[in-house]
This record gives sequence, C-alpha cells and structure tokens, in this order.
Amino acid sequence: MKIKRIAVVASVVAVAALALSGCSVPKTSEVIKGTSISVAWNDPLQEYNTLSATGNSAANNNISYMANSPFNYYDDKNKLVKNTEFGTYTVEKKDPLTVKYTVKEGVKWSDGVQVGAADMMMTWAALTTHLNNVEAEYDADGNITNQAALDKGVFFNAGAVKGQGLDLVSKTPTISDNNRSVTIVYDKPFVDWELSFPIGVSAHGTVQLAYPDKKYSGDAANKAFIKAVQDKDYTFLSPVAKSWSNDYKFLDMPKEKQKLLSDGPYVVTDLKDQQFVTLTARKDYTWGPSPKYQKITVRVVGDPQAQITALQNGEVKIAEGQPTADLLTQIKGLSGVKYKAATESTYEHIDLQVTNGGVFDPKTYGGDAAKAQLVREAFLKTVPRQDIVDKLIKPLQPDAVLRASLQFVPGTPGYDAVKKEGAYAQYDKVDIEGAKADLAKAGVTSPKVRFLYGKTNTRRQQEFELVRQSAALAGITVIDGGSETWGADLSSKPNAYDAALFGWQATSLAVAQNQANYTPGGLNNYYGWSDKALTAIYDKLSTETDTAKQDDLLVQADKIIGQQAWSVPIFQFPGVTAWSDTVTNVKPAFLAPQYFWNFWEWAPSKAAAK
Repeated sequence: MKIKRIAVVASVVAVAALALSGCSVPKTSEVIKGTSISVAWNDPLQEYNTLSATGNSAANNNISYMANSPFNYYDDKNKLVKNTEFGTYTVEKKDPLTVKYTVKEGVKWSDGVQVGAADMMMTWAALTTHLNNVEAEYDADGNITNQAALDKGVFFNAGAVKGQGLDLVSKTPTISDNNRSVTIVYDKPFVDWELSFPIGVSAHGTVQLAYPDKKYSGDAANKAFIKAVQDKDYTFLSPVAKSWSNDYKFLDMPKEKQKLLSDGPYVVTDLKDQQFVTLTARKDYTWGPSPKYQKITVRVVGDPQAQITALQNGEVKIAEGQPTADLLTQIKGLSGVKYKAATESTYEHIDLQVTNGGVFDPKTYGGDAAKAQLVREAFLKTVPRQDIVDKLIKPLQPDAVLRASLQFVPGTPGYDAVKKEGAYAQYDKVDIEGAKADLAKAGVTSPKVRFLYGKTNTRRQQEFELVRQSAALAGITVIDGGSETWGADLSSKPNAYDAALFGWQATSLAVAQNQANYTPGGLNNYYGWSDKALTAIYDKLSTETDTAKQDDLLVQADKIIGQQAWSVPIFQFPGVTAWSDTVTNVKPAFLAPQYFWNFWEWAPSKAAAK
C-alpha cells in the first residue's frame, strides 16, 4: 500500500499554473451489458470514508474514485479537469475569498437522494476544528484513552488542524439554490482553494447510521444535519461525528446500505476481505463520463510477481506495481500484453519516530533533545541511500538518482534550489565513522531501531536488509518490523516502531500539500514532529500567492527537516503498468489514482472478442 495524501501531498506547483478544461460527457449510458473486467491492486479496501484520518490510503481511494463523483480531477497530463456535469464552483469575491459550489440538479446518491448542501456541509464540519469540541488522546501504543469523552462530544477524526485548509473557513457556510449550493468564505486568502473542498460520504446516510431508531428519510436526515450545524447542536452532532469517523470501516460487505452509498458511476456490490471488491455500473448515472464495463472487480494481489502471473493467466487485465529488473524483463516477454514503464508521483523515504519513548525520542534521554538528535543523525548516516538506488532502482531506470527534496518533485526550480542547499547532503553517502562519532558524543552504545516496512513487498525487504547490514557496521541493531498491515500501523501502533520505510503518493498539485506531514496534529504526522519555525513557514505558505516566494518557503522547510533529522528521501518510484491487449484506453497517470484515473474509458478491444 502506498499512503496517499488528501490535497496534502508531494508535488509542488502553483495552482495558478494548472490548466483547466471543460469535460464533454454523454447524456446517456455507454455501459456494454454483460461486460466485466478484473484488475489488480496490492492492498484491500479497509475504509470507504477516504476523508478520515484512518481512511487515507491509495487502496481506499481507488474504490472511492470509481464510486463517487468529484468537482474536478487530474488527467494523465497533470491537468485539472472540471467535471461540470456534476457541479460547478465559482469565485464570488476575491477579498475575502468567497467560493460558491453548486451540485447539478438530478445528481443523486445511489438510494435516490439528491446530492447537495448537506453533503458539502458535512465535509466542512469534518475538515475544520470549528465544530469539534473534544480531541482524541492516545497512549504510547496509539490507543484512544478518552473514548468516553469522544462518545459524548463532537469529534470528526479527520486530522483537521487549526488555520489550515478548510479550517480557514470559520463562518458556517451559507446554503442556496434549493439546498444544492454552498458558499464558503475564507478568513484569509488560501492558495489551494480549488482542491480543498471534496464531497465525502453522504450526509443523510451518516445521520441514518448515527440514528437508526429515528428512521429518518434522506431529506429529513439532511435537514436535521444542516440545522444541527447551523445551531451548533453538539448533542445531535456527537453521534453523527462518531458515525462519520467509525462506521465506514469494514472489510467485508456491510449489511447497512448507507455505508456504500455512491454518487458516481459505480456502486460497490461485493466485497471480500483480502480478496476483491466488485463495483457495478449504476443505471441512473448521467452526470459525468459514462463507463463502458458493467462490472469492475479489483482483486487484491500483494506480490508484484503474482500480479504479472495473474495477468499472464488472464485472471486480471491490468496490473501495476513496483517492478524488479527480472519482473520487467518478464513483462517485456509476455505476448498479448502492453506496458508502460515511467516514473511515478510516489517517492521512497524513511521517517523517524520522535515521541514514542523509543531510541529517537528525547524522553528516552531525560528530555535531552540534542542527544536524541545525535542518535537520529547517526542512524541516517548509515542508511545506504545510494546503494539502494544503484542495486534496486538503476536496473529498472539507468538514469535514477537520489531524491534530494521532501517538498519538490525533481525537475522543478525549487527542487534544484534544495539540491544546491544540500538539505540532506550529509546523508548522501554512508558515513559509518561519522555515525560512530555521533553515538559516542551522545554517550549511547548499541542502540536498537525497530524498522517498519511492507512485509509482502520484495523491494522493501531488500531495502531493509541493506539498511540492516549498513547500520550494523556502526553498532546499530536494526530490528525487522516488517508488517502486512504497516499502513495502519503507522498511526495505530506508533510505539511499535522507530523508523518507517514507505512511499508518499501525490494525489494533487497543491502548493501547501506537505503541511499535513510536518506540522503538529497534521493528518500525516504520525511521529509527533514539531518545530515552531517550520509550522510558521507552512502557515505563511498557505496564503502566499507569489510562486517565487512559495519556492523560497519550501526550500527553508526542507532545510529545517534535514537539520532536525526527522526524515530523508531516497528515490522517485520507477513504476510499471501492464495490461492485456483485450482492453483499450489504459493510460497510466503520474498522479494518483494512476491507472484508475480514466476507468470510464476502459473498453473491451477487438482482441477480447477472439
């Protein structure tokens, strides 16, 4: 699993530079009756609510993307496309920034309820701190310790942070156009406004789940929710927030239809834990590009070799993964199979835990932050980044190099500036003697580092072994913490690991998207990272419209993260998508959801009829 970031990820470009284009779509269904396609992904659906802190993963997003309609999406050229058949958004005022969102009349959830203001109000309620009146507290193992308080209070588990994103909308949004429009007013300019307001799970369905005994109709549930938000009725909102946070977590097909309501072209009709998800085309869908396949099944195939074997055997028609050199050679030799090998938006990195009582936490050394930082620096000096690139990546991509930034995509002006500054240059080459010196200065001998990574991923197994062998030369013992549930472990088991190896996958080109990674309380900050100067940089960045100043701020951010020895980048992913020639219009994209981005264009080819 690659963790995705919701409008808070890895690529950095000015929103003003994004190309917008209209979307011409058919008014009638183009679904071919009786057709189906099976495709492969490496992780299962674990949660349907992708806006929650726990639902934030690529595997969940792929399914949600096919089942739900957005106001906009990125194509394979990284252009932001407006889905005007679903709805529109317009800037009503620039000062203060005022944006009106309107869902088109006739756009309905799969139970027939009109999509509209209540659903957008739920997004605002969840992604701000303005309605939350209690926050979760955790023990060292990541377990919630104040559940009783959460049950009584309003707590949307969305990782909302004060002064970030939709939290800049402090006034309750206003409603118009027969409950199909919402107007939001930002307290101050927000550079990523165009990417900040997705529609998540249904408002009426969530209310129905929260109050099953009241037997609310869809319209009645929406009205009750809107009134509660406008009145700040915390008593009513408390169960709703709890339902939003918890009820969309399931591994097999749920009994309650509300848990899988769709406002897009497909609806989930079957689900088996660790096996597959099946989506079936809706008969009433007309507000976006029409899919061609009646059914799409996403099969869970964790091992890249197993994916290619399944493709070769005809069990799946599309496969995507992190290839080895041998696997790519195998793909090239397959008949009836097309493929595209290209750099992905995902990049590999290692993050260090600093608040879990472990080897990198100042508390372990009586609160001595300098000593803990020396130990972090010592470990990072042993990470064989160049060796990883040379042995595991260059056989697939001969021109592969070390990634030099955690903020910028390679090839951008900001990236070159970070590289020149050398934010992570001290870790470019393994420095065993330097690591030993740091440990000696800290007075720490034989430190042990619990290392979390995806256990079923061959390349990550190889990376772990290279790290383990190198660290041992400096007297550091790296303990194998490989896990099949590593993605969930990042946030739920912070006390179980000290270092984590995984990839960040970009879902957008938002300017301030890394804010959630490195600021206190951020959705993706699993480690307790906190630096006042860095937080101030991200706060300023979210309202900075000058692209040169944006780059300057992000260069400073990289320098601070490098100085803190919190994290280090390793390489940009070489990816490969392979597909059967019995399916047409597979066009892998740089940004997530990668090959799923144009699922509506997939269609049986002439070869399929043979």
